[in-house]
Amino acid sequence: MAEVLVLAEQGGTSVHRATCALLTLARRLGVPAAVVGGSPDPAGTAVLGRFGARTIYPVTAAEVDEHPVAARVEMLVHLARRNRPAAILIASGRDGLEIAGRVAVRLDSGLLSDVIDVTDGPVVVQSVQGGAYRVESSVVRGIPILAVRTEYVTVVPAPAKPRVSPVRVPFPDRVRAVRMIARDRTRPRELSTAAVIVAGGRGVGSRAGFELVRQLAAALDGLPAGSHAAAEQGWCPPEMQVDQVGTIVHPSLYLALGISGSMRHRTAMRGAATIVAIDSDPQAPIFQLSDLGGVGDVHKVVPELIAEIERRRAQPRIVEG
Repeated sequence: MAEVLVLAEQGGTSVHRATCALLTLARRLGVPAAVVGGSPDPAGTAVLGRFGARTIYPVTAAEVDEHPVAARVEMLVHLARRNRPAAILIASGRDGLEIAGRVAVRLDSGLLSDVIDVTDGPVVVQSVQGGAYRVESSVVRGIPILAVRTEYVTVVPAPAKPRVSPVRVPFPDRVRAVRMIARDRTRPRELSTAAVIVAGGRGVGSRAGFELVRQLAAALDGLPAGSHAAAEQGWCPPEMQVDQVGTIVHPSLYLALGISGSMRHRTAMRGAATIVAIDSDPQAPIFQLSDLGGVGDVHKVVPELIAEIERRRAQPRIVEG
């Protein structure tokens, strides 16, 4: 069977769940091979092997850390031209989608995004129109480049003993055209993988009002987010925007505060398992989508909600048996 390249994501010494999901899908298409930026430690190698990686291609160079997107494009293009894989799998996300698109152009190959499942061929299942439809698609030109929504994938181990084969990639000058000048070490995990999201919109009224969004998110151990209107007003940074052209999310719980619910916003969050909305307008479109809705002023409702959460957490729990 042909090799299937998987772009492995790591956080420090740990392998991301997204990578395990990609390896799970890659096993259906061929022989999984993990492409790793940096030297894999023994623990990381063991995890990659546990989920089926037969080969690990580590690439160690200064460019990998200093120019993460451009370097990974070169890594995948180099290996694809050398090994002619059956497919290349990349986890969706801001960087992942950019990498996938650039690799597809460089290889003159087809790209499929929003992939949630694959079968031999490869034929993929895509979630489109904000999760309203699922379609089957296939690439008809070149090496299939698949950008996968890994939160949809059930991770299944299949232990293998991987071979570590270091790769030397010639990085051209264009990789260094953009350089990193700072990195926010406190940046939270991506919205696209969050289990609980609290989002605020125009109805929170101000930057100070948006603090209620952050406070409620903290109380629920979730992530704060904003609508297009909130980001446009400067109440939250662009990376916190839930929008059809921002971040599309699928949390277990989504709380919308002061968000009327434009089509672009509803498309981006309709995949949430449970949606709770609070808005002062009883005719707000967001209520058409919500599982639970409350008509009211978020400045009055949210402080009471936070107080109730804190009160319940302070109560001792009685464990029977």
